[in-house]
Amino acid sequence: MAQAAPRRQPTLDEVAERAGVSRSVASRALNNAPHVSRAKREAVERAVRQLGYVPNPAARALATRQTGAAALVVSGEDPSIFADPFYAQVIVGASTALEEADLHLMLCLAASDRGRKRVEELFRTKGADGVMLMALREDDPLAGIAEEAEMPVVFGGRPVGSTPRWYVDVDNVGGAREATEYLVSRGRTRVAAICGRLDTEAGRARYRGYRDALLAAGLDPLPPQEGDFTEPSGAAAMAVLLAHHPHLDGVFAANDNMAAGALRTLRSAGRAVPADVAVVGFDDLTVAQVADPPLTTVHQPIAALGREMARMLVTVVNGHDPTPLILPTRLVVRSSA
Repeated sequence: MAQAAPRRQPTLDEVAERAGVSRSVASRALNNAPHVSRAKREAVERAVRQLGYVPNPAARALATRQTGAAALVVSGEDPSIFADPFYAQVIVGASTALEEADLHLMLCLAASDRGRKRVEELFRTKGADGVMLMALREDDPLAGIAEEAEMPVVFGGRPVGSTPRWYVDVDNVGGAREATEYLVSRGRTRVAAICGRLDTEAGRARYRGYRDALLAAGLDPLPPQEGDFTEPSGAAAMAVLLAHHPHLDGVFAANDNMAAGALRTLRSAGRAVPADVAVVGFDDLTVAQVADPPLTTVHQPIAALGREMARMLVTVVNGHDPTPLILPTRLVVRSSA
């Protein structure tokens, strides 16, 4: 008489599906890890009983090292950077996605020696289940630290000169190109660019989009006038541009903060916007709506950037290999151009 085939053992994924939770939550619940609600823990225990699930010892050993937290690491020294409207929206988006996976969000700054040492310690001790890494500059040592890390790392924006395995970015080139094309379509022929830091991929990519649009229109791009994405740097860059190119009639600024600074300098110089000089920004932050005049700008989905970074990280933590993601941008027309 033939023997019956052995019964297949249920998997952790099936337990998670039966309990209505993510795989990582199910794993932490089974291993009495922190940061799992009582309701979800009970749901997992009930699914285990119903399915007859028996944990794999090796998987259990791995799961007990989970921390229940994910880190957002930003290459910056000033703690107030997290109050910047851009990063505030990133944090909101990331927090929402991590909450769905029952992971807590840790915030880390890493540009000073002390900050980098803290981040190195985080990687060395695996003090988080994974890391989201943002605002890297060219030759930033954090990039090398991340490459050698034995934990998942998702990049927010690509580093200069490399393409990491997992990243979420926005269409910086396409957005800047659309902004410049709009200025040209409004009859502007002497268009300047206030670009972001050129040791960042976002700064370079947005200048590239500006340059490509002007060349396609048969116009000459001006050399980039660099700012650091802050309002004072935009004001200073605009003053330099007016001194060297007094007849310019259009400006593309690589973010809204610098565009707001450019508006202030133009007003002080007696230039009417948009009659004399049309201005377009990038980001679509609140400052764009309250600027005088309200700022035409490129909208990028900032909260979605944070949300998709966190979702990608959770996917990697759960043992999968997602593909990189580029988020679209769109032009928002207001009174400045």
